[in-house]
Amino acid sequence: MSVPYETTAYEPHESPESPEEHLTRLLGRALNSFELPDETIGRLDGALAHDSSLHSAHHSAGLHRETYRHTWLLADGSALTLWELVHNTEPGGAPQHEVYVDSEELHAAGARLPLPPETADFELPMLIELSPFLASRHAYVPDDSADHARRLLRRAENPDRPGAETAALLATACAHQITQAFGRPCRAGRARLCFSLYEHAFLLHDGQEVSLWEAEHTATPDGRHMCEVYTSENEARDAMERRAAQLS
Repeated sequence: MSVPYETTAYEPHESPESPEEHLTRLLGRALNSFELPDETIGRLDGALAHDSSLHSAHHSAGLHRETYRHTWLLADGSALTLWELVHNTEPGGAPQHEVYVDSEELHAAGARLPLPPETADFELPMLIELSPFLASRHAYVPDDSADHARRLLRRAENPDRPGAETAALLATACAHQITQAFGRPCRAGRARLCFSLYEHAFLLHDGQEVSLWEAEHTATPDGRHMCEVYTSENEARDAMERRAAQLS
């Protein structure tokens, strides 16, 4: 047995496809794409990102079977996976493609092929595992989100702002949303002081949601605007109250 594939993304990085283009190609080459539920296909409309990886492979006497895992990030932060079976029916024959909505259907289809049971396959580790968020309170927009995170961290002036680890994490952001936060009020101290608190929520390629909290205020000696960024709302509010107390 040999596996002439590397554990890399199924689509070449030098020519990335949009999630819609990737789905169209997958369905176009699958012999059984008409069997997929309309609900499943409908959920993939407007997907934010996708990733593909080789899941398992078996090669024997000119016959082969590979399975691929195709996962899309949806706008609500959840993930949807389709499984692709690629095989030939005779030694050296052209590959045929099939697609399934769950791994049980995939295994049942693979068991019908003239190869040893799939349990004997060489299985590769998953490249990504998307967090199964059931719901999200954010309406994300894909719009240069990684660059937005970089600029937000760059303009933060507080010494305890998020560091390199957070910056590296947010470099994988594929969508974000900015909202003005409301809650317990901060102490203004002086009428001229101005405070605003914003949540910058980011959706990452692995399905994680990460928020940064931006406190914008004029609690400075010369009254100029200052931006501070924190990893939690409580930290941001506490910093705003400290700033106001210093000038009150």
